[in-house]
Amino acid sequence: MAGFFAQLKEGLAKTRQSFVEKVEQIFTGRGKIDEDMYEELEEVLIRSDVGVKTSMELVQRLRQEVKSRKIVDAGELKSVLQELIVELMGEEKPLEFAGQGTTVILVVGVNGVGKTTTIGKLANYLRVEGKRVFLAAGDTFRAAAIDQLEIWGQRVGVEVIKQREGADPAAVAFDALQAAKSRNIDVVIIDTAGRLHNKVNLMEELKKVRRVIEREIPGAPHEVLLVLDATTGQNALQQAKLFQEVAGVTGIVLTKLDGTAKGGVVLGIQGETKIPVKWIGIGEGIHDLRPFIPKDFAAALFDRPGEGEISD
Repeated sequence: MAGFFAQLKEGLAKTRQSFVEKVEQIFTGRGKIDEDMYEELEEVLIRSDVGVKTSMELVQRLRQEVKSRKIVDAGELKSVLQELIVELMGEEKPLEFAGQGTTVILVVGVNGVGKTTTIGKLANYLRVEGKRVFLAAGDTFRAAAIDQLEIWGQRVGVEVIKQREGADPAAVAFDALQAAKSRNIDVVIIDTAGRLHNKVNLMEELKKVRRVIEREIPGAPHEVLLVLDATTGQNALQQAKLFQEVAGVTGIVLTKLDGTAKGGVVLGIQGETKIPVKWIGIGEGIHDLRPFIPKDFAAALFDRPGEGEISD
């Protein structure tokens, strides 16, 4: 994990430049804590894709901490802000698995965010952990989506259940769950279509898929993971709100965190939707999708040692 932390720190370099370094300039550029400082901080947070609501809440919490701790030196506020960010993101939220039988993970998100790639990498992670995994090609709207999922299935060594392009996604889910139950498969990951041009159609399609899943495996789906592209900043936040409304999202996978200056959107997503970020992608490699650990994210963002890291 120490190697992954170093990779995370490197991946967050642009976010650190656009966010933390500007925050540091605010805190170290003045001796006293005043109203101008709070206003500047709020502006930097908003510009860093944290979002207006969450930025205002963080600044208000900082005011309260300054007052309760009787802090007078602005130089002390960087560590306080880091504490508040960790508090905002909460504890690590691992994947939920079925108590017994097959676990079902439904994956949603718009096209182009790395949804199919995420499914492949997640399948690989679970397979390495010793779980038997099936993939279900439920995005039947695009032949390319089925083909891409098949390529990932071959790459990571897991079977893909599919039908033809244009088939009923609920029928694909049914086939996958029937096969999984008969062969004692541990986890089924179901892909879904990513189109958003008609919210009603999307909602009805997802409802139908969920009805089939719930009928075949009571209590499923155990997770509904929304894949978001960190490079889209506030658009990712808007997508989170929409899918929260139509899909009952239980967790978020944030891809492409490496190389973007918009990593602050993690805070906005958690602050405004309360949906936990469960997984993050910080590279194109097959092993570059990992569980999200808020303390390590904050430590990497603020360029400090993470858990399992030893400072020089």
